[in-house]
Amino acid sequence: MDAFSEIGQLVLKERQGRDRGWWDQMGSCFAEDALLRLSWFCGSGAEFVAESRKMAARGDSSVHRLSPPVIHLDGDRALVEVPAVIEMRTVVDGIEADLASRARLYYRTQRHAGRWLITAVDPVYEGDTLAAAHPGTTLPVGPADVAAFRPSYRFLSYVLAKRGYTVGDDLYGDDRPAEAADFYAHAFRWLHSPEPGDRA
Repeated sequence: MDAFSEIGQLVLKERQGRDRGWWDQMGSCFAEDALLRLSWFCGSGAEFVAESRKMAARGDSSVHRLSPPVIHLDGDRALVEVPAVIEMRTVVDGIEADLASRARLYYRTQRHAGRWLITAVDPVYEGDTLAAAHPGTTLPVGPADVAAFRPSYRFLSYVLAKRGYTVGDDLYGDDRPAEAADFYAHAFRWLHSPEPGDRA
């Protein structure tokens, strides 16, 4: 298997492992020092697997609809973009609802002893929607209810907060293009011009 195929399968298997509850498969995709920064979580790969497992046990499961990955490869490092829609069926104030959050997932991967592993994951959030699952049902959520949240992931933040999760407001999003541009610049410096001891 060539590097592009191996890297592509790596990031897809990580998402598949999370969506299916195949925790060993998911955990095997991360380097020991991997760092993930998501809406509800910041920490290591092992911690992310453990917290994802707890989340699923609570019934807070989601699925990720993925577009084909775009892989930028330079030696033993690769930066991967995976456009994704994060879908969650939930209950909001007694009403069954569907959440869809659009994001671009950025994976930094490195080859360790001949094997590619994920060293970091960062999303750039684009926007989201929240709607009642049943036609003709009114969802009691208005602009004032989500006014405190970032436009690029306001409904994701609202739903997670209602479920008891702490959501950061400092993540990358298309509503803050200058910060997103800085992230891209840093990511490509990491890829093409790594410094000694440089982390993701």
